[in-house]
Amino acid sequence: MAKLEESIQQKAFKDPYNKAVVNILYTNSYIETRQNKLFRPFDISPEQYNVLRILRGKHPEPITVSSIQDRMLNKMSNASRLVEKLRTKGLVYRQECASDRRQVDITITDKGLGLLQVLEEEINQFNKNVISLDAEEVDLLNELLDKLREE
Repeated sequence: MAKLEESIQQKAFKDPYNKAVVNILYTNSYIETRQNKLFRPFDISPEQYNVLRILRGKHPEPITVSSIQDRMLNKMSNASRLVEKLRTKGLVYRQECASDRRQVDITITDKGLGLLQVLEEEINQFNKNVISLDAEEVDLLNELLDKLREE
């Protein structure tokens, strides 16, 4: 991949901090575009994949839509809408919560678990391809990104 300046056809940045923010945003868009292409043949979005992974992590226990929302990578995602789309595809099951009728319990179906299993190797290969760094560099990248989010 080309340098950021070449990719967005910008000669210079105000300062390295400005460049870093633009670089992170541009890289996020790059990864999301490639993820969309990966998931398209399976008729799911990256956000729907995120919901399925959250549900698999709780399986066989149910989880509420609000708890799914809290765990989403993209907090702006509409978890209710995503769950409904997954339900119509037979990947999740919705049931009224026994202890609180205002809540809905969501569980992943066998079909949803099967889809995640099919995707697992493709996702592992995708991650290695899109983050084309060696193990030491990946550890440093993760450390720096974690540090960036410290408050």
